Amino acid sequence: MLVLSSPSGAGKTTLSRQLLDNDAEIQLSVSCTTRAKRPGEKDGVDYRFVDTATFRDMIDRDEFLEHARVFNHYYGTPRAPVEAALSQGRDVLFDIDWQGTQQLSEKGREDLVRVFILPPSTRDLERRLITRAQDAPDIVAQRMAKAADEMSHWPEYDYVIINRDIATSLTQLKSILTAERLKRERQYGLSDFVKALREGR
Repeated sequence: MLVLSSPSGAGKTTLSRQLLDNDAEIQLSVSCTTRAKRPGEKDGVDYRFVDTATFRDMIDRDEFLEHARVFNHYYGTPRAPVEAALSQGRDVLFDIDWQGTQQLSEKGREDLVRVFILPPSTRDLERRLITRAQDAPDIVAQRMAKAADEMSHWPEYDYVIINRDIATSLTQLKSILTAERLKRERQYGLSDFVKALREGR
């Protein structure tokens, strides 16, 4: 379970998409949200868009691994598709905020790897939010006001990437994923493999 978090506009969604394009062994956990669809977003691909009543019903049925209210909208990770992917030996990428990450961490999963993405500067963060032209000026102002609080959670993460350049940041993210996959406890069948080697097979 590879988690990417960042303040809005720091580049986590771009990095997520590029990582998914570059690595067939990882799949995106598609979150549910009650917010409106942005231009170019597709239901079931970027998010599952649901109304508030449906979302609350899903909470009551314990269908989320984590959920949070952000900017007056609900976001949550459906449990069933994640557990299905993990049981098939696939890695799962989460594009979630610090609140969701804390909930996943509290569940004590040993397969959780947390990466926080920081912008190179506050000015750069604001410029990215404005140039992506997805939000009204008042929403951009809200996101900037919340960014300092979001960034204060960086010590809760295993890795931190300062996103000065997408290509460099992607290389760093791939390196983290490779290193985590090579950890002894994640290499299933390693004991049998080493035993066979020692027996000359």
